[in-house]
Amino acid sequence: MSPHYDTDVLVIGTGPAGSTLGLALASYGIKVQLFTQFNWLANSPRAHITNQRAMEVLRDLGIEQQAKQIATPWHEMGESLITTSLVGEEIARMSAWGTGDERYGDYLKGSPCPLIDLIQPKMEALLVKNAGERGAIYNFNTEYLSHEQDEHGVTARFLNKVTQTEFSLRAKYLVGMDGARSKVVDELGLALEGIMSRAGTVYVTFKADLSEYVQHRPAILQWIVNPEAGFGDIGMGLLRAISPWNEWIMGWGFDIAQGEPQVTQEQVQARLDAFVGAHVTDLQIEKISYWYVNQTYATHYSKGRVFCGGDAVHRHPPSSGLGSNTCIQDAFNLAWKLAYVLKGWAQTELLQSYSDERAPIGKQIVARANQSRFDYKYLKQVFGFDQGIKTQAQMLERIFAETEEAAKVREQLYQALEIKHHEFNAQGVELNQRYQSNAVLADDTPEIFIKDKELYLQATTRPGAKIPHTWLVDRKGRKHSTLDITGKGRFTLVTGLSGKAWREAVQALALDYLDVIQVGSREYRDVYATWQAKSEIDDNGAILVRPDGYIAWRIQSVSADCQHQQILTDVLKQLNLSL
Repeated sequence: MSPHYDTDVLVIGTGPAGSTLGLALASYGIKVQLFTQFNWLANSPRAHITNQRAMEVLRDLGIEQQAKQIATPWHEMGESLITTSLVGEEIARMSAWGTGDERYGDYLKGSPCPLIDLIQPKMEALLVKNAGERGAIYNFNTEYLSHEQDEHGVTARFLNKVTQTEFSLRAKYLVGMDGARSKVVDELGLALEGIMSRAGTVYVTFKADLSEYVQHRPAILQWIVNPEAGFGDIGMGLLRAISPWNEWIMGWGFDIAQGEPQVTQEQVQARLDAFVGAHVTDLQIEKISYWYVNQTYATHYSKGRVFCGGDAVHRHPPSSGLGSNTCIQDAFNLAWKLAYVLKGWAQTELLQSYSDERAPIGKQIVARANQSRFDYKYLKQVFGFDQGIKTQAQMLERIFAETEEAAKVREQLYQALEIKHHEFNAQGVELNQRYQSNAVLADDTPEIFIKDKELYLQATTRPGAKIPHTWLVDRKGRKHSTLDITGKGRFTLVTGLSGKAWREAVQALALDYLDVIQVGSREYRDVYATWQAKSEIDDNGAILVRPDGYIAWRIQSVSADCQHQQILTDVLKQLNLSL
């Protein structure tokens, strides 16, 4: 008798990680149910920067254009200002997220997708809408209690918070994407390394029309140099536009050794007036919250049939804008692997690759986000509030006086701004992620990065890297990215016109999950000669691209007597794929 299952996959959490997983699984035809103890989605702006890799995931899942329609566009994200107030004297300006003249071309070459600024409540609603339309089932007001797993599946217990009744569901797999206080992580006993709550920040979400104060130099991130906001890693106050220019977040650090400060509305008004440099009327305070800077990551993401991802396994501050982006990528990595095993297209051993690939990335992201906060110390040294400077006027004199001493301080300022490119223009951090696992057949030689690998993308077809973006043109003259003709839940073997035998091998195998593309055919021509430059293979070589856009294997050149079908068969077996 076949075992009973209520669904294929249970997902705990409906945030960016959980809902991306739900959307991807539903898109692949997998039955999935998602659960949250809350009656709706994120209730505060939280994450907002959506980087190029996350946008590529949305593009693959068919919702990139929907996201762009409800977001602040890339060209409005660029300037991050350091000022004494919104109307006060400007100290410095950073061109961020690749919008500056020096980096704009790098970002265009690296991906077909621009960045956007999309607050988490809107992102989650977009993911939920599309996941639901494709068959994912959402359960709100439903608290996850516990689970038990065996060799055939997982039984999870839930509490319906409306009726106060408990019930159980049976699935083949369970995924805990339930945030930084994850019950699933705790229940599995996954090892966590690092420090929780090492610093604290006050966040005030408010509404006020500040357009008259920013129209001369609009920016969605405004760093306010103020003696009263000089505490903590960053040592500056923050005004972040949620919806320009009427919805905002104001933030500043506090000493956690003294406990959470009890901030009053009067104190908020006074601080906002100081940050703006004028009295703000019609202030509507939406929420005052206190959050803590974490520096913690899990060393492994799964046990048996239960997997974890998102903030549950990497907990860090929002610096560098890596939070929801990494969550989305965790889900995209796991989704196709679960789908392949559930469909019988892969052996269960493939699932080991999820933790092997994403856990090192989680560790890197936690380190980078915290380092971005630590690096503000160089700006704090310029301001001098820890060195006897008491007022903004004294600080401005320290930096802009016509003296040799001030010239040295200005040189410190320029060096500090250069370091901050690793937070605000770190395309390499976002796109240079490399995988090592049983889902990658690695090249023998180590990769050597020519430029700073955190700042600059190094596009490559080496196994474990993402397929390089370049434009190809079809027979009707329409442009397609290499990312557009691969992925979509399928493996794709990419070869050239001289790789006809590879096409024949794929056709002979007739696998449900495997496609083949011959670049140079009328179907897709390399009219710009950019694929030829980036592919790193001969015209008769081949690259095997996974459903998530990462390279599983490549052969750079073959001899005339090459046994193409046998080679491809051996490769697929090594990747734990079914034939």
